[in-house]
Amino acid sequence: MSVEEVLAKVDEVAGGTVPLIELTGGEPLLQEEIYPLAERLLAVGYTVMIETSGERFVGRLPQEVIKIVDVKCPDSGEADTFEMKNLEVIGPNDEVKFVLSTRRDYEFAREFTAQHRLAERVRAVLFSPVFDDPEGKWKGLEPRTLVEWILADGLPVRLGLQLHKFVWDPATKGV
Repeated sequence: MSVEEVLAKVDEVAGGTVPLIELTGGEPLLQEEIYPLAERLLAVGYTVMIETSGERFVGRLPQEVIKIVDVKCPDSGEADTFEMKNLEVIGPNDEVKFVLSTRRDYEFAREFTAQHRLAERVRAVLFSPVFDDPEGKWKGLEPRTLVEWILADGLPVRLGLQLHKFVWDPATKGV
C-alpha cells in the first residue's frame, strides 16, 4: 500500500477516536515508506509507536515516534544483530525489550541493562518470557520464574507478557 492508502485506512479504522497508532511488522524499518508514513501520522495528530527488532538504525525516525526496540538475547538464534548506534538515539519516551528463554538470556539482559544504564535513559525496560512453541520446537520460560529472578535481583524493569497468548490459545494466529 502507498502512504496515502495507509493513511486513508487508518482514518477509516481509527476515525479520529483512536489517538495511538503502532507500526510493527515483521520488521517495519525494512520498508522505506515507514519514514514518511510516521511523519504524516504525527502531522495529523496521532501518537505514533514503532516496534522494531533493533537490527536497523532507528535514528531516521522522527524523534516524536516512540520506539520499542528489541535487543536479541544469546539463545534467540539472533544474538549480535542489535544495532548499537540505537543506544545513541533512544530517549526517555522509548522502550527497550528483551525476550528471554533461559537463565543465560536473563543474565545477558540484566548485564546489558546495567552496562548501558537503560533504566535511567528510557521510559521502560521490558523483560518478556518466551512461550512454549505450540509445535514443541522449543521450551518457553515460565513467567513466574522470570518474575522471581527480577525480584531477587531488584531490577528496575517491567514484566512484558503477550496477553493474547493468555486470552487465546498460544497457537492462534492473527490475534
